[in-house]
Amino acid sequence: MVLLLRHGEIPQSDPLRFVGQRDLPLTPLGRDQALRWRKVLARAPLDGVWTSDLARCREMTEHALGDHHPVAKPLPALREISLGEWEGLSVAEVQRRFPGEYERRGADLERVAPAGGESFADLRDRVWPALTGILAHAGAQAAPLLVVSHAGVIRTLICQALGMPLERVFSLGQQYAALNILRFSPARQPELLALNLPPEAATPLLASLSG
Repeated sequence: MVLLLRHGEIPQSDPLRFVGQRDLPLTPLGRDQALRWRKVLARAPLDGVWTSDLARCREMTEHALGDHHPVAKPLPALREISLGEWEGLSVAEVQRRFPGEYERRGADLERVAPAGGESFADLRDRVWPALTGILAHAGAQAAPLLVVSHAGVIRTLICQALGMPLERVFSLGQQYAALNILRFSPARQPELLALNLPPEAATPLLASLSG
């Protein structure tokens, strides 16, 4: 079983700007969101912890776990989708600097990448092998594995696990500091047990799964 946890809130600007792999920290609210997970995850006997190596995920992991879990392993392969030359720009700035590119990407999220960045197919081809490597670590262990990453990464992993087309990637809700649970079994297709859960909703579910 894999727990996919999104990082907490990061600084936003007005107008909103594309983040991608920009290495932004958590806001004070984001750190509070992470701390709300500490008691919840303390009840989960984790068999291993992996995190994107970007600061917001490393901070999320540190605040959410404290000192009572396995040391987190940072993996660059778990970074958010690269948006290349779009990163730091608003939608209006992208449309002005790269005429037609924003619209082309919106019409084909799976295959069209921003200039110098990744498509969602590129992201899938990076993060799915990372997850299968993490699952290989687990072997026959029943304890859950925790992966702390980004909205784009988590949505892409869920799409791949469930056989959903990547054009539907944004149909999967993903709030800051939300938890998602995937169960993998040799005898069946992967199951999505939980999507976009806050801590208070995750507590009874994790308890039932642990039992």
